Amino acid sequence: MSLSGDILKSYRAPRAVVRDKLSRPPREDRALATLMGACLLSFVAQWPGHARAAHLDPGIPLDARLSGALMGAVFVLPILAYALAGISHAVLRLFGGRGTFYGARLALFWAMLAVAPLMLLNGLVRGLIGPGPEQALTGAVAGLAFLAIWVAGLRVAEFEAGPG
Repeated sequence: MSLSGDILKSYRAPRAVVRDKLSRPPREDRALATLMGACLLSFVAQWPGHARAAHLDPGIPLDARLSGALMGAVFVLPILAYALAGISHAVLRLFGGRGTFYGARLALFWAMLAVAPLMLLNGLVRGLIGPGPEQALTGAVAGLAFLAIWVAGLRVAEFEAGPG
């Protein structure tokens, strides 16, 4: 299935999507591409909010704001994602998980990419409407969707996978 089709299917059947991805031979290049795509989209999602903030407070120019966001989203976030995947894998091993570190990474990275459309929506709301209940609602929906997809993916990767 196509990438956009898999993203849409992740909202209906996240376990099936992760199960399909894990049924293929492990490819670290695909996992890294998934992570970097998610990080790049999270960076793009921040643009409207930073543009609004730069317009309202010109003390910090837009290019400085975007430079910091780029550093965080594209250079720091991947390292944190690898660490979080490792921690989740180790914790689930204590509770009987029998998956691999690759499966835990794939579940996290896929959840990050699957919620990218909601992150982009949240960024638009932040940029066009600004802080308020609308932004809080879209942020909460994106966060809950991320958790639901990640937990479903971890269930498949750690408890339905063969011995790692």
